[in-house]
Amino acid sequence: MTEHWTPASWRSKPAKHLPTDYPDPAELARVEQTLRKMPPLVFAGEARRLKSLLGDVAEGRAFLLQGGDCAESFKEFHADNIRDLFRLILQMAVVLTFAGGKPVVKVGRMAGQFGKPRSSPIETIDGVELPSYRGDNINGMEFTPQARTPDPQRLIQAYGQSSATLNLLRAFAGGGYADLYNIHRWTLGFVNDSPQGARYRELSEKISEALTFMAAIGVTPESHPEMHRVEFFTSHEGLLLGFEEAMTRVDSTSGEWYDTSAHLLWIGERTRQLDGAHVEYFRGIKNPIGVKVGPTMEPDELLRLIDVLNPKNEGGRLTLYGRFGYDKIEDRLPRLLRATKAGGRNVVWAIDPMHGNTLTAASGYKTRPFDRILSEVKSFVDTCKGEGVHPGGVHLEMTGQNVTECLGGARALAEGDLADRYHTHCDPRLNGEQALELAFLVAEKLKEDRVDLSRRVAVNI
Repeated sequence: MTEHWTPASWRSKPAKHLPTDYPDPAELARVEQTLRKMPPLVFAGEARRLKSLLGDVAEGRAFLLQGGDCAESFKEFHADNIRDLFRLILQMAVVLTFAGGKPVVKVGRMAGQFGKPRSSPIETIDGVELPSYRGDNINGMEFTPQARTPDPQRLIQAYGQSSATLNLLRAFAGGGYADLYNIHRWTLGFVNDSPQGARYRELSEKISEALTFMAAIGVTPESHPEMHRVEFFTSHEGLLLGFEEAMTRVDSTSGEWYDTSAHLLWIGERTRQLDGAHVEYFRGIKNPIGVKVGPTMEPDELLRLIDVLNPKNEGGRLTLYGRFGYDKIEDRLPRLLRATKAGGRNVVWAIDPMHGNTLTAASGYKTRPFDRILSEVKSFVDTCKGEGVHPGGVHLEMTGQNVTECLGGARALAEGDLADRYHTHCDPRLNGEQALELAFLVAEKLKEDRVDLSRRVAVNI
């Protein structure tokens, strides 16, 4: 990894999960050249700001909330869907901020989360074999030869949808929609309607009391405009390296390379090979980046990967997303935490409780049980606490829509309910109620830990 890096140096490395069956490679090259001329979707200064905030997370002074669609689609692209997911993330952040006593860094899996690695390149239905669906920026979900053929023009459409999404997100974040009082009023509606509303009402009422007190002493959105707006960032898995290369630009301020397709990008569990193309590309961009860390990861491999991706040991540069499964995390996570702590590696540890808890229901639907998701989050917090490592955040696949894709939750979604509104283009997502319920339950856990810490400090004094 000591050789000279360029945005294209990944092309000399073995690459996994990249589509290689474009009918016309020359057309793909022309599309990538067109993308090189397109305006950046995000700016280097914004990426540096996110890195600074993630540095606070690494130091234990903040918490990361990252969530959104498994895979965005062209069909479901609508302003209401963007608004509802944005609102849900803000609601969750308010609950987590109040309980944890720390600011929450808000990052959406949106404005670029299209492509997905698949376990098999081929899908077979009724004896017919076709290429697997890889995401709307590559091919179509319909099971036809035409739809499943990779089309470079989809990259242009994905760029346009990402641009429009970012434009709306910036308007929501800075135009008053994110007013703290509005966010809490939305959450009150959830508490009143939830089957377990009484369980969350105490925390919600305390937030109300805090806002009332702030208003009484003159701290209002009118006197403090920052209460009208939020900082919100975007992220996606940097899977399609040709697209990412085309969006990589030199920052005029620093002279360094940034991927301007998103503020934060991550490497998936299936593409994190040390000698692979994805690690090669990621080591050269200066965005904050992440890596999914699964149950097969060993401590020595993790340390080598960290040293390649964050050689200067910069705070906020690298986030590690554990994705083990509720039944494996207590065995696999502690040794990795100990390795990074003992080695002095400056990283953010977060948990992705979705991917290790996927199963197929008897009805044939792929789903995820809510109780297993919650169990993995709780185990993550407890294990980090036991190892003296800050539990830095959560990374969720979720939607603001009322879908029926994950089992359980307060309304006890059953297998027979999955078919009602199963809309995902790839993996099952928490619906809006389940996601906010998870935020309240995680908030209870963070609050317990904060109270325990305060008691220990008081005893020592």
